[in-house]
Amino acid sequence: MAQLQWIVVLSALSCLVSASDASDGDADALYKHYYWLSRICVEQCERSGCVGKKCFQHCKFSSDGKPIDGPWYMQEPLYLKWKQWDCCSDCRYHCMLAREEEREKLGKKPIKYHGKWPFQRVYGIQEPVAVALSALNLAMQFHGWVSFFILVYYKLPLKQNKRTYYEYTGLWHIYGVLSMNSLFWSAVFHSGDVELTEKLDYSSAVAFIGFSLILSLLRPFNVRDEAARVMVVAPLIAFVTTHILYLNFYKLDYDLNMKVCAGMGVVQLIVWAVWAGVTHHPSRWKLWVVVVGEGVAMLLDIYDFPPYKGFVDAHALWHATAIPLTYLWWNFIRDDAEFRTSALLKKTK
Repeated sequence: MAQLQWIVVLSALSCLVSASDASDGDADALYKHYYWLSRICVEQCERSGCVGKKCFQHCKFSSDGKPIDGPWYMQEPLYLKWKQWDCCSDCRYHCMLAREEEREKLGKKPIKYHGKWPFQRVYGIQEPVAVALSALNLAMQFHGWVSFFILVYYKLPLKQNKRTYYEYTGLWHIYGVLSMNSLFWSAVFHSGDVELTEKLDYSSAVAFIGFSLILSLLRPFNVRDEAARVMVVAPLIAFVTTHILYLNFYKLDYDLNMKVCAGMGVVQLIVWAVWAGVTHHPSRWKLWVVVVGEGVAMLLDIYDFPPYKGFVDAHALWHATAIPLTYLWWNFIRDDAEFRTSALLKKTK
């Protein structure tokens, strides 16, 4: 128990420290020195439509969509417009790749640009591996939620009013919907990193983590009274809502958001870990595995590393570790529903 708590606490501290670090690419002396060369590269690309041997047909149109040369039917394809991969974006992207090729020739490792690693696009998808893993995780969440729904409404006994004996059914339904919503926007964001998808991804993630924190307080402490639930939930909902509004309408503060999410994540891990240590729940071992796994998975985002071959980075691996943990987590939730229903039925007899 003590070792697990130390892992979680150290993970939180590392998160907060790493969040305050600036992007290596922004601080790199050569990057600053060649910044004006990058601007020239982009300007030349918009005029010629090429970066080296790579050329873009849609660069016959300026970044505002007005034709430079060519007929109207050669405008941006719809899928490029939706993803906002216009001529300017493509030029910036391939100029960045050219910059990384120069660094590689000098024997230097990849660096971040504006806080993000340089990835290799596939069919216009910015981070294809992260998108695929987010989709798999979404499918796993959907499978877990549907199996929970079938269990509580069709396999376990119901009350005379057709409601479940399990007191947390509604809360887990909300959890399932928020988790799937978060993963959906995560996949969209990793496919195209623009302002709108970024805000939707961050907002849905904060809402999901915030509601997970609420559940970590209600279930372990067995809060069943409606008035007590409101007292616990209302301040947390107000805090999460305020933070989301701040990110969307005042400032998309990455450091603050990292600290808020890390703080909420660590608190719920500690609560579940302590409860797993003191409870006599028959499936507490599953809870232990999930808590330890989530604590270890946090280290992937802390000790970040460049994407391997331009595709697989630490965040993508974090999505990969979440897939088996999600499966085991919903197993625990189903076991908890059976455990609580059995206990309540025994009391009614």
